[in-house]
Amino acid sequence: MTTLGGSVHRFRLRGVNAYLVEDGDELVLIDAGTPWDRDRIFRGLAVAGYNPSDIDRVLLTHYDPDHVGTLGALGLRDSVRIHAAEPDASYVTGDAKPSFETHKGTFHHLVGPFLRRPTNPVEPIDDGDEIGGFVAYRTPGHTAGHTAFVHEELGVAFVGDMVRESGGKLVPSPWILTADTDANRASIREFAEQCPPVDVVAMGHGTPIEEHGFGALKRVADRV
Repeated sequence: MTTLGGSVHRFRLRGVNAYLVEDGDELVLIDAGTPWDRDRIFRGLAVAGYNPSDIDRVLLTHYDPDHVGTLGALGLRDSVRIHAAEPDASYVTGDAKPSFETHKGTFHHLVGPFLRRPTNPVEPIDDGDEIGGFVAYRTPGHTAGHTAFVHEELGVAFVGDMVRESGGKLVPSPWILTADTDANRASIREFAEQCPPVDVVAMGHGTPIEEHGFGALKRVADRV
C-alpha cells in the first residue's frame, strides 16, 4: 500500500489498483480488485489503520472482474451502499447481463461464474452526481457504464480504465479490453475538458500520476 497526498491510499493488487479515500468523516473504497484480492485489501486496510467494517461506501468506476471481484467477500456492513452507473450497476447485482454482441460482453459472461455478488444495495448514479466530496463523470467506452470520480478538494481524479499509465504517460485503454474504443476516446477528450485542474490522476492499471496530472490528461486527450 502507498499513500497519495495523505488522505488517499493505493492498494496494489493483482495487476490492478484499488483506492481507499478518507472523505471527511467517511471512508470510501474505490473499486475492489479481483476475486483473489480479499486478503490483500484486508492487509492494506490494516496498514492504513482500518478494518473492512470501517468502510462507509464503495464507488465503482465500472464492471470488470478485476474491479468488482471482492465485493461479495469483504464483509461490508449491510448499510454500506455501492455506487455505479448503469448498465454496469445492474451487472453487479445480476439484474442484467452484458451483451454477447461485443468481445467485452463475451468476456464478462465467461468470467461471471468466478464472481460472488454482493448483498449490499447498489445505487445507480449519473453524470454530475455528488457523492460526499466526489463528483461523478460518465465516461463510457471501456464499458458502457464507465465512470470517473473527481474529488476536487483532495485534487484527485479516479479514472478507472479509461486510461492507463505506461512509461510515465497516460494512454487509452487498449482495444482488446475496451467495449467501444471510439466512445472511449471521446470520453477522454470530454473528461479532459470538464475535469478541474487536479494534481493526481489515479487509474486502475499503472502508477498514478502524482504531479501535474491535469496536464497529463490534456496531453492524452490531444493525442486521441
